[in-house]
Amino acid sequence: MKREDLIKKWLDNNLNPEELEAFKKLEDYNELIKIDTALQYFKADGFDSNIELEKLNTTLKQKRKQKNTWLKPILRIAAIIAICVGFYFYNYNLDTNINTQIAQKENLNLPDNSQVKLNAVSTIAYNKSDWKTERQLALNGEAYFKVSKGEKFTVNTTSGSVTVLGTEFNIKNRDNIFEVTCYEGSVKVISDKHSQILKPGDRFLILNGNYIENTTVSEKSPYWINNESAFKSMPYSQVIAEFERQYNVSINVTNVNTNELFTGSFGHDNIDIALKAIALPLNLTYTKNSNKISLKRE
Repeated sequence: MKREDLIKKWLDNNLNPEELEAFKKLEDYNELIKIDTALQYFKADGFDSNIELEKLNTTLKQKRKQKNTWLKPILRIAAIIAICVGFYFYNYNLDTNINTQIAQKENLNLPDNSQVKLNAVSTIAYNKSDWKTERQLALNGEAYFKVSKGEKFTVNTTSGSVTVLGTEFNIKNRDNIFEVTCYEGSVKVISDKHSQILKPGDRFLILNGNYIENTTVSEKSPYWINNESAFKSMPYSQVIAEFERQYNVSINVTNVNTNELFTGSFGHDNIDIALKAIALPLNLTYTKNSNKISLKRE
């Protein structure tokens, strides 16, 4: 096997016993081991053996070209520092991604101590290195924000952006719905065709591609952060989708118009009570088998 192939398989921890013995017989085996040992704490998650093979070959060629033995330790240290610095800046500039799974919520603090509560099946992404100069993040799903005072704070979604200076608000960006609710201060919402300044109690809502005007709320914070999902004149399909996210179940409906509007709520801590809460108001019956639920109108 060629030298380069042996080194690549070694970088991938994929040498069989025979190949390992051949690898140990390489003339620069000791140098390879020393460099790998020095860098073992600096390998990023996205470790690419082809890139690392190229770096090692370059480093080793430089070492072989040196005629003065006193240069070898300096070159060795310089190579290690260069790779370490590269890994540091690579990791430093990566976006921070935080996501929640089905039936999971997450509380977190951003670099400026702004607080975020992330609902189930949601993701935010932001760059720590740019945060002091640009407070900006991306959201997919639903989150409640309590923003620290400071420079402009922007949340970008696939449906539009929300900009504030310091306030409390909730954003829901899921299939067929883009909803922003202001609870304190004011926020500016910009979507493809509409923009609006929201004051406390105001809600911006685009449902199934349609902008819904003059919607307001009376609660002081979103229900879901207290483990309850509430709906006011929302399509039943939205209720089913949220139920599936909170309880990790699959719901099948029979003879049910999922476009029918629903007003009501369900809790996140008792599935049997929650099922009654979404079925009885519409005169539906239900059956539950493990994580599969059937809703039916007789």
